[in-house]
Amino acid sequence: MSCRLITILKEEATVLSGINPMLDGELLAALDRLGHGDELVVADANFPAHRLGAVVVERPGLDAPAVTSAIRSVVPLDGYEAASVLLMAAEGGLRLPVQDELVVAAATTTDRVEELERFAFYDRAGRARLIVRTGELRPYGNIVLRKGVVNSYEPRGAAR
Repeated sequence: MSCRLITILKEEATVLSGINPMLDGELLAALDRLGHGDELVVADANFPAHRLGAVVVERPGLDAPAVTSAIRSVVPLDGYEAASVLLMAAEGGLRLPVQDELVVAAATTTDRVEELERFAFYDRAGRARLIVRTGELRPYGNIVLRKGVVNSYEPRGAAR
């Protein structure tokens, strides 16, 4: 994709009413391609995103919780079997502040959140349909979200 086209897509996303400006055309298109049960990863800057082979959308300069919150503004979580949110477990078993922020940004209940050991998380991420790599520099700033079902369209009225 040319730099000019990326710039145009970013400019368009920032002028859409009700759409978080972090969600440009490239990311919105990638999110739209996900179906029920598909998983996406919001990853920190050190995550080996391109090595895992999924579609990768870069969001440098943005932290992982902010990007997770923006994605959740347009993507519902799966409410069926198992957890719909997975965190990469930090060494030592402690939950780090960035992980707490990711859970808040995912806007789900604690019973829908599980943790995976680091290498199990990498394996799971390798099966994800999309990885959004952020500029998050805090370790363990990674989350898997499993997409749910969009059941209805609720118009908000005309853009103002």
